[in-house]
Amino acid sequence: MTDSVESASAPLSAGDAERLAEIMRALASPVRLRILSVLRIRPSTVTDLGMQLGTGQTTLSNHLRLLRNLSVVRGDRDGRHVHYALFDDHVADLFDEAMGHLRHLPSNR
Repeated sequence: MTDSVESASAPLSAGDAERLAEIMRALASPVRLRILSVLRIRPSTVTDLGMQLGTGQTTLSNHLRLLRNLSVVRGDRDGRHVHYALFDDHVADLFDEAMGHLRHLPSNR
């Protein structure tokens, strides 16, 4: 990322704003947020995620492909299986901050 994203004192460039909006749109899916919540705990295969979330493998694969293309998750191949994990600590921090905000909101929302 460019310095404008990393610096809170500088406005976002148009390009960085577009890229960040694309990532935020990807995170605006309940299914994808649930995937991240599992991967926040441990890497998982599509089969593991399907059992944990009660979601079909095709649906999960489509969501994971989008998240992988945006560098939100990564897939590490182990033979026939791909183990998905959060891309890096920045994604974990973003998820944790969003959850912290959610828990801080009044409960009547």
